Amino acid sequence: MTNTPFDITCYNHLYERFQNIFNEELINEICHNGQLRSFQAGEIIVNIGDDMKYFPLVVSGSLKILTEDDEGKELLLYYLEMGDTCAVTLTLDAQGQKSKIRAVADESTEVLFLPVSKVDEWMAKYKEWRHFIMETYNYRMSEMLEAIDNLAFHNTEERILKYLRDKAMVSGSKEINSTHADIANDLHSSRVVISRMLGKLEKDGLIKHSRNKVELLKL
Repeated sequence: MTNTPFDITCYNHLYERFQNIFNEELINEICHNGQLRSFQAGEIIVNIGDDMKYFPLVVSGSLKILTEDDEGKELLLYYLEMGDTCAVTLTLDAQGQKSKIRAVADESTEVLFLPVSKVDEWMAKYKEWRHFIMETYNYRMSEMLEAIDNLAFHNTEERILKYLRDKAMVSGSKEINSTHADIANDLHSSRVVISRMLGKLEKDGLIKHSRNKVELLKL
């Protein structure tokens, strides 16, 4: 990736999201040094095993962050929305490790890729950037621990409801456009189990569902 000319659309997005957090000089630097790319739903932004040379900042849309076990089965860790970043990627690069997560566009999404060298420079240069990175890292670690706790201690019905509510919160809509197979994959379960649990949730009056869509009736 190479630097791109200043993008006013990118600037407007960042200014709207960060004007109370970053000063204008930092926002300008981010726009001048980043490369803005667009992704369609389902496209992979960062894959497991990738070298982490760039730091992703979500400008619009949303990403889902997953990991996988030794058998290649995926597990959803958390979502990233506009203005979010996966601070884990910075830590991996600093340690010379390859990515252990997969970032997938959950909808049409724009991501600003920032050179890690600049990210490191801004950590020393801008106090507000340093605070942003540390707060993001702590928040993402809490989300991953919550995902592990959810997998270990909650039943499938509770996990599905949390998954649907999280997706509704990210998308801003009670209608979730996901197949039963998509949900099963994200929750490290089987399509048959998910279909059965969705049927039970519908019977309980919590959702309505079809093959490719789930509507939350109660948040």
